[in-house]
Amino acid sequence: MTFRHDFDPTSLREYDIRGIVGRTLSAADAFAIGRCFGSIVARNGGTTTAIGYDGRLSSPELSEAVSNGLRASGIQVLNIGRGPTPMLYYTAMTMETGGAIMVTGSHNPPDYNGFKMMLGRKPFFGAQIQEIGRMAREGDVVAETSAATRTIDMEEDYVTRLRRDWDGRDRQLKVVWDNGNGSAGDVLAQLVRHLPGEHIVLNGTIDGTFPAHHPDPTVPKNLEQLIAEVRARHADIGIAFDGDADRIGLVDDTGTIMFGDQLMVLLARDVLRSHPGATIIADVKASQVLFDEIARAGGEPLMWKTGHSLIKSKMAETECPLAGEMSGHIFFADKWYGFDDALYAAVRTLGIVARADRPLSAIREALPQVINTPEVRFDCDDVRKFKVIEEVAARLRQEGATVSEIDGVRVLTDDGWWLLRASNTQAVLVARAEAKTDAGLRALKAALVRQLAASGLPAPDFSGAHAGH
Repeated sequence: MTFRHDFDPTSLREYDIRGIVGRTLSAADAFAIGRCFGSIVARNGGTTTAIGYDGRLSSPELSEAVSNGLRASGIQVLNIGRGPTPMLYYTAMTMETGGAIMVTGSHNPPDYNGFKMMLGRKPFFGAQIQEIGRMAREGDVVAETSAATRTIDMEEDYVTRLRRDWDGRDRQLKVVWDNGNGSAGDVLAQLVRHLPGEHIVLNGTIDGTFPAHHPDPTVPKNLEQLIAEVRARHADIGIAFDGDADRIGLVDDTGTIMFGDQLMVLLARDVLRSHPGATIIADVKASQVLFDEIARAGGEPLMWKTGHSLIKSKMAETECPLAGEMSGHIFFADKWYGFDDALYAAVRTLGIVARADRPLSAIREALPQVINTPEVRFDCDDVRKFKVIEEVAARLRQEGATVSEIDGVRVLTDDGWWLLRASNTQAVLVARAEAKTDAGLRALKAALVRQLAASGLPAPDFSGAHAGH
């Protein structure tokens, strides 16, 4: 039987394949992904691929279809069933599979779904994802054959491994967790049974309709339930996950949100005690406070491109023990495997809080205080967005500005810094600015708006500056 397939072009993204089920993503697409990815694994000498899926209503059907595609390519499927994305990554790392595919819509709305992939022990992204499109279009796959599926239960093994790095001794913390009805629910229930202290789990049931709130902890509105519960119970900390638990959100004992870069300060200081002088990576959206605090703690701060696959690749290249993104992807290679895992990041964070001689809020309040805008996203055509960055960069170079062009432009001035970058996953530009004073922030925003105007774009809405972060 001849195999050929065309994907909706919007579904093949930079870091994964993602779309709206029934409109831009179907079971036929899932089979084609399995058929093409399985062919890549086979041509690389691999024989197995691990498969997992999240709690979305469409995930079981898509998981079965992608498995069928893999098996038709002669690849044995190791089916770990429903659970968080990091449990699949853990399977791929410890069982040394030829590949891994997670069926997940991550933090997207309930009608979305998608696929995150690994080839061997490395992320599969960028040009590799476009190659899947080409292979499907041209029917460039290995000859059809048949392989088996093996169902394996990784939950207990994964939870046991998470627990092994608990280093908070026997301190009885009171912790509120918000699973957001995401795919970590069953694993989290097991994990908290084995950790000391009192653990309150909100929205622990896995439910792909996300009845409580949207499972994206980077949006403050989605943390309101967690904040209220932390305050009501006088808890030490609140922890939230996104839909597939590869991103973490945090609130301190006062119910104040701790952003991804503030959490990274806490983690970096801890990791640098056992890895003095090590490189610590953060993305271009992170606060200057983080880079300064890494240096102050004796580390080598490295600013890198936004995107979990890009960060993982840079970590491997630099042998860096810790990396993180503003979006809450935290990557430990210190004692762990270098992939983003919110459950593991939570265990390590709780250990630090348990060993601290003051509450988490006091640690946060002791950080240098800055004022910044939220991450502002505004529409810009997919082709035009990259041209705008090129135009702005050229003008800034001509002006002699202090600019990092690692990912878009990040401009450092006496007032602070501002960032403009093109999203890799959407037809949008992303802007952010940070200063020590209100006047400084106004000056930075004005400079950013001037650059956008020079490229014919209107000013974005910067409302919602975060004082104290």
